[in-house]
Amino acid sequence: MRLEDRVAIVTGGGCGIGRGIALRFAEEGAQVVIADLSAELGQETADLIQAQGGQALSIPTDVARRDRVEAMVQQVIRTFGRVDILVNNAGLTGRAPLLEMTDDEWDRMLAVNLKGPFLCSQVVVREMVRLQRGGKIINIASVESTAAAPDQAHYAASKGGVLMLTRALACDLARYRINVNAIGPGTVDSGHGGFDDPAVRERYGSRVPLGRVALPRDVANAAVFLASDEAEYITGVILYVDGGTLNRYAGLEWPAS
Repeated sequence: MRLEDRVAIVTGGGCGIGRGIALRFAEEGAQVVIADLSAELGQETADLIQAQGGQALSIPTDVARRDRVEAMVQQVIRTFGRVDILVNNAGLTGRAPLLEMTDDEWDRMLAVNLKGPFLCSQVVVREMVRLQRGGKIINIASVESTAAAPDQAHYAASKGGVLMLTRALACDLARYRINVNAIGPGTVDSGHGGFDDPAVRERYGSRVPLGRVALPRDVANAAVFLASDEAEYITGVILYVDGGTLNRYAGLEWPAS
């Protein structure tokens, strides 16, 4: 029970990696807030946690809007009295050739993937500083924080920004005993993207030195460590959970979609 009695917010916790992290945090004793754009998916995660005897609260949230983030955090404070852990997981992905990419595609990707972690961190940190309890922030980055793939300039730029935001916040917040780290997943079978097809899993898994794509629980296990007391002296790092992908390729060679 490494996170016993701690209050954790997981953005984008309604499915995929976010749901995996929310479930693992609950297993370790945390009281989990699922802040997801989809009220239905967020409540599904909360119901799963409660069915296993954990404590969870779903709050529909658009992380790209300051007013929605502030309302979510204030509801958490009213309910639990504090925030100990923030996981900035909510994000978008997608492909668009550079010459065809629209302003709306660029703006939405950066708003959710980069502005969202900034807004959530700023609002949550104000409460952490006010309560003088310290805390942990975990940003979900990507292998594309450092190695770009074709037709994803907007995604790679957003995740590269998450990496540098992590490092900058680690410098700014160390004085308050707030650790800020990131996780860089590789390809993850998050319940969509065609991974229910064994041929697709094999095709992507063959590019990974460990021989398979990641599961949400693989990423969640890393998040538990970074949120725990065991990571008290770790801040400003990105932990790649990629099965060795970045060690194998100088540049990512993605299978054709």
